[in-house]
Amino acid sequence: MQVKKPLKRPEILAPAGTLEKLKTAIHYGADAVYIGGNAYGLRSRAGNFSYEEMAEGVAYAKAHQAKVYVAANMVTHEGNQEGAGEFFCQLRDVGISAVIVSDPALIEICITEAPGLPVHLSTQASATNVETLEFWKEEGLERVVLAREVSMEEVAAIRAKTDIEIEAFIHGAMCISYSGRCTLSNHMSMRDANRGGCSQSCRWKYDLYDMPFGSERRSLTNQGAVAEEFSMSAVDMSMIEHIPDLIENGVDSFKIEGRMKSIHYVSTVANVYKAAVDSYMADPEHYVCKQEWIDELWKVAQRELATGFYYHVPTENEQLFGERRKIPEYKFIGEVMAYDEQTKVATIRQRNHFSVGDEIEFYGPGFHHFEQTVLEMKNEEGEAIDRAPNPMMILTMPVVEPVQVGDMMRKKK
Repeated sequence: MQVKKPLKRPEILAPAGTLEKLKTAIHYGADAVYIGGNAYGLRSRAGNFSYEEMAEGVAYAKAHQAKVYVAANMVTHEGNQEGAGEFFCQLRDVGISAVIVSDPALIEICITEAPGLPVHLSTQASATNVETLEFWKEEGLERVVLAREVSMEEVAAIRAKTDIEIEAFIHGAMCISYSGRCTLSNHMSMRDANRGGCSQSCRWKYDLYDMPFGSERRSLTNQGAVAEEFSMSAVDMSMIEHIPDLIENGVDSFKIEGRMKSIHYVSTVANVYKAAVDSYMADPEHYVCKQEWIDELWKVAQRELATGFYYHVPTENEQLFGERRKIPEYKFIGEVMAYDEQTKVATIRQRNHFSVGDEIEFYGPGFHHFEQTVLEMKNEEGEAIDRAPNPMMILTMPVVEPVQVGDMMRKKK
């Protein structure tokens, strides 16, 4: 009788576009975060980290038994590699746990000039078979982020033949091009998608127009209506209903996409996947995907959801065009800065407008939730107010259950 190998708990890896998002992700259950440095990344508009911010982030992560990875996954052109060795040495010395790279030149520079800094292969490198993973293992890499085009059946086959760590995307945006390698943005907005400047041209709305000389353009399909028929945009990925498949097939790291997303998004998604993973690892035989986890994911801003390439090749049903079939119903309105146990009053930093009389929801790490009505509020001077209209204003309000610093507030739109 063959003895079944013990299950390994996967790492929950969350995006962190800023230091605030890094701390939020870890506070809400992420085992690791990935960030961008001041060079070699693919998110030039994200809040990329200075070395000082990296050091603070690493210190926070270590204090909470978490890791910080840096994405340096751009495709380099001639001359772009200058200074890369020094950059990687800085990352190593500041305490970064690994760097995520796709360009062979940068991989070689990191391995030879910054020894001791682990390298993970980026999804941009399109690793889709076991021979590729073995090649990169022999080159000295510790982990491969699989291409998003890999099926679950292929994940199982790859894991059966190699012991290199496997990281796979489990939630977030899907690129319409193969493994994110696209030049549409280069042609349409002169911004190089593979060197950090993607303008997401695929997300734009398209239509077919009749444009007679000297006249305004006229839609041939909508006759004046808002153009929604044509798009190259893909729906987002969500694997919350397939946690057992991912764990049983040996995925070591569950990667959530979204360094440009808000702290509301990062906290919610990390919280959900931590709850699901903890539940499965505690009792695999009786595991059930809870509807409340699925409902929770729909409280944050995102596109429609599907399972990417894991179970079938996406069809037109996994593209966005026409009217949306489902829309998130909640908006992020505030975060808890302090709580007085004696008076049961919370100090809140406002993030979106809300008023006395609104029905709101508090949530925090460990999937702690409760709802209440806003009965009264006071500003920083202690004066009664009936609404909180100013961004980032500080206010106090009584709460019906205890809250903690870092808990979030939201309400239905």
